[in-house]
Amino acid sequence: MTAAAFPADLAPPRSAWRGLLWIVPLTGLYMVLIDWQPLIRASGVPTTAHQLTAHALIALGLWLGLESTDLTPEQRRTTWLAVMIPYTLWFAVAWSAAINGALRPGVSALPALPLAIFLPVIIGVPLLLRSKRIGQVLDAMPATWLVALQIYRVFGSWFLVAWLHGSAPGVLALPAGTGDVLTGLLAVPAALAVATGTAQGRRAAIMWNIFGLVDFAVAISLGIITTPGRFQLVVPDVTNAIVYPDVLTPAFVVPSSILLHALSLRQLRRRSRAA
Repeated sequence: MTAAAFPADLAPPRSAWRGLLWIVPLTGLYMVLIDWQPLIRASGVPTTAHQLTAHALIALGLWLGLESTDLTPEQRRTTWLAVMIPYTLWFAVAWSAAINGALRPGVSALPALPLAIFLPVIIGVPLLLRSKRIGQVLDAMPATWLVALQIYRVFGSWFLVAWLHGSAPGVLALPAGTGDVLTGLLAVPAALAVATGTAQGRRAAIMWNIFGLVDFAVAISLGIITTPGRFQLVVPDVTNAIVYPDVLTPAFVVPSSILLHALSLRQLRRRSRAA
């Protein structure tokens, strides 16, 4: 996708696309590195690093956003803990389940991985979209933060490398990996566009959020119908059975990113109303 793919009134400013000049080569370098040394990805180090970094940035961003509101210090601490404690516990549970193989198909009678994807979204979206306190934080927080944060989606390029190595089915890896990389790359121009504070920039960020959500809808649907189990409708040439550390992507990264998209859309909507 390029700037020409956006309608004229939705395209980010030309200067915003210059941000791709540094993120595209870095993404390509990462793909070459894990293709050259597969043990790097298999070790779980990249997954651990970018998950812990994203977690730390979310915690820091929430605190700085609260600092910008007119809430009392006690209200800020309470709100920060009310978000970060369950979020951290969820992270720990997902990580433990992934390491212990609890998310593998057939391990339990319940579809563990689909539950890990959908349950946090079903619980989190209504709470985050209806909370007045979260609305106050979103009003005080720069709109660029929730967009730029998802630059980590470029790490989804591991799926494309796995397909090239024959360890992931193309029917899933190609659309899911490509969609993730594009979402991560486009987070840069979308964040720079919304930083202008114009209606055009906000619309570009909204389109980016919708693109990211559609990417997940496609990836989750294909993942469910290609994974061995009761919901399998397509049997690919390569078995789709994701294990640790890659299973953390659908178990934690996907629902976390969906919640970030929901928050970003709520923030942009509030900004549009105020404008």
